[in-house]
Amino acid sequence: MNGIDPVDPDVRDEWLVTRLRLSSAVAALKAETRGPVAALAELAKLHRLVDDVADPLVEAELRGSVEHNRGLLLLNAGLIEDAISVLGDALKHRERRIAAGGLTPALVDSIAKTLWSRGTAHTRLGSLHQARQDLIRAVELATEHGLPARAADASFALGLLDQRMGDVPAALRRYEESERTYREHDIDVPVLFGLRRTQTAQALMDAGLADEAGTQLDAVLAVLRAEHGTPQDLANVELYRAVSAYLTGDLDVARVMATSARQRLRRGGCRTCATDAALIVLRSEAAVALRSGRVPRSLPRRALDFADELPAPRLAEQAALARMLAARLEVRRGDVDAAEAILALVPRPGRLAPIDHRMLRRLCRAELAVARGKRAAALAEIRAGLTDLDHVRDRMGGLELLSGTALHGRELAELAVNLVLADGNARRLFAWLERTRAQTYRYEPLTGLDNPELAERIAEVRSLTQSIHQAEHDGHPTGALRSRRAERLREANRLGWHTGRWGRPRPVAGLAEVMAQLGDRALVSYASSEDSLVAVVVVASGVRLARLGSAETAAESARMLNADLNAVAPDHLPEALARVMTASARKQADRLDAQLVRPLAGLIGDRELVVVPTGALYAVPWGVLPTLHARPAVVAPSATAWLAADRAEHRSEERTVLVRGPGLPAAVGEIDKLGAHYGTATLMSEGRAAVSAVLAALDGAEIAHLAAHGVHEPENALFSRLELSDGPLYAHEITGLSRPPRQVVLAACELALNRIRPGDEPLGFASALLASGAQTVIAPLSRVGDQACAAAMDDYHRRLAAGARPAVALADAIAVDPMRRPFVCLGSGRG
Repeated sequence: MNGIDPVDPDVRDEWLVTRLRLSSAVAALKAETRGPVAALAELAKLHRLVDDVADPLVEAELRGSVEHNRGLLLLNAGLIEDAISVLGDALKHRERRIAAGGLTPALVDSIAKTLWSRGTAHTRLGSLHQARQDLIRAVELATEHGLPARAADASFALGLLDQRMGDVPAALRRYEESERTYREHDIDVPVLFGLRRTQTAQALMDAGLADEAGTQLDAVLAVLRAEHGTPQDLANVELYRAVSAYLTGDLDVARVMATSARQRLRRGGCRTCATDAALIVLRSEAAVALRSGRVPRSLPRRALDFADELPAPRLAEQAALARMLAARLEVRRGDVDAAEAILALVPRPGRLAPIDHRMLRRLCRAELAVARGKRAAALAEIRAGLTDLDHVRDRMGGLELLSGTALHGRELAELAVNLVLADGNARRLFAWLERTRAQTYRYEPLTGLDNPELAERIAEVRSLTQSIHQAEHDGHPTGALRSRRAERLREANRLGWHTGRWGRPRPVAGLAEVMAQLGDRALVSYASSEDSLVAVVVVASGVRLARLGSAETAAESARMLNADLNAVAPDHLPEALARVMTASARKQADRLDAQLVRPLAGLIGDRELVVVPTGALYAVPWGVLPTLHARPAVVAPSATAWLAADRAEHRSEERTVLVRGPGLPAAVGEIDKLGAHYGTATLMSEGRAAVSAVLAALDGAEIAHLAAHGVHEPENALFSRLELSDGPLYAHEITGLSRPPRQVVLAACELALNRIRPGDEPLGFASALLASGAQTVIAPLSRVGDQACAAAMDDYHRRLAAGARPAVALADAIAVDPMRRPFVCLGSGRG
């Protein structure tokens, strides 16, 4: 042997140890080429050879290594219980080696790695307490001994555990911590990049933020394609992208992505993943058929054949989903007996089943009950499903996660409204609308949560925004700055997802307590079912239902009115153009009035109004409609939200804060004139109107008037902003106030606008204020001319200072020039 005497014990021992170390590492590679059975057989031989190692410490090290690799192979082969046992043996050997002395980073890394692997196995087995113990210990060991990569790996695995347990904010927090460590230490294995981002996307989908997940996954796909990622990595990301597209109703993208993923995954040999991709294709086809009402006989048969081909128990969940699709399709075809027989094969979901799986089963049972004529049973299923969803919502953190959760209950809520509306029972419809819409506003806001990391990211966004403006002014390129700003925006968004500041859920408002609180006012709650628009009108003496025609017609009129008001807004329009645009705006306002308000005249009389919009009606400036000229009206996302705001006892410091941002025309920025309406007021302009100073002044104020340029960001609502002297003030920061002002006046264009999510969940600058505890927000829904804005605000504050309630003061101010003063009063009109 090249001069080495194999008889020499020292040489033989050294040769054996070297062989064992190399062979143990190579065994994992054999599993990829020759299969796990061959690799396990090789490790079994090595296990026996370790007996011949003379040094007990080296023997313990080698046995730990061999058992660790054997445990991983068992885990990857699906033999989870065996893997846990073997990994436990590996830990004993490795701890015995450490206990004997000679502690090194390599030894600590090995034990942290085994803890991480066993924690992952426990997670898959559902032994969640044991999994958490192993993973926390791995994080602590790796952190203590300066092994950041291993600590980040274990922390990420803890995130997966949190996600399985339904704690999405905790999972997102773990993912963010791990990402930060990988970036700081320049650790980025391409295969792990796709895995980490897809898990984050899954967490976002669990929270209902499927659109945000899709945006993230598109960015990951771009990176993987540019860097020639492996087919497996691309397939995994395409699969998750298909799921996000399906959830947002983009069925063409869902089919394309799922088909591509399935082809790649089949070639890669992952049957489970290929099955998941095929299931998305099937779900997309079923959704198209259910939408159209034309279900070919072959489609439910295909779904059942697909389910029957899947091996149990490994793919039992996928088989159950396919059967539920078949059951829904048979109900739609009218074969109720077949649907019932199919659904009987679907087991009750376990505690850790995904929320959309549980919601789909409830939906199937409810639709089957409807087909059997058992409406009470159907509503009981829907009620139980929404209660399940409440438990998920209760664990959400940031406002986006809280509002996004409604996505999972969308079809259940629509079915409930359809059922109750068919009965024409106004009282029951009111109760179900409150149970299904704007559930974010049921949560009591807590005191402000200090999040220095989020604050730092927002400060960086603010600084980069200024740098971009400066570069544009100087004629310099802005591409790199914009890219950096976009990344900081994404980081801030991620941090905001797990920043929770929401307390106990309030009970849904009951009709009796709403009637009592209304007094001599009327509440009009609009709702739509398919293309039918209705209104539930509540007054102290009773409740009535009115049918108002096409929901799409009203939505189109609302969009056209908003466009016309934007066009008529500028102060110095040529007279001829102003006449044309004003006439067009009046025409659309009259159409909306005729559809939404005049049919209710006999029910609402001349009462003040509380308006609960739906969908596109959130964009209607109600004071512009002829019947409502000079009539006080307040807009709220639900009767529950209005009731909470109207009853709120606000502990303010009786301070009025008037803020002027930069770059405003003299008329709009004349806060000194507004200040004259009050005995004392804090005036903040120029250098004093910096973000930090303004936030400090707003906390605990009675009235805050913010005159500043504003921007509504429809795709990133919590980054809607006001421009102050040192940069933008974001809605994200407003939600961090311990005591938001009792009343906020936003003298800025469009900041009453919201992004309306499923479940009529509005999200924007004004809605963030309301959800965080502000009682009343006054803001425009479209552009406002500078002079018109200044005049409207002067009229408003004069009446307010004279003792008028906000809703009354605003109605009087709008009535002077309705088409050029499209302000709304949000929350409560009492202020």
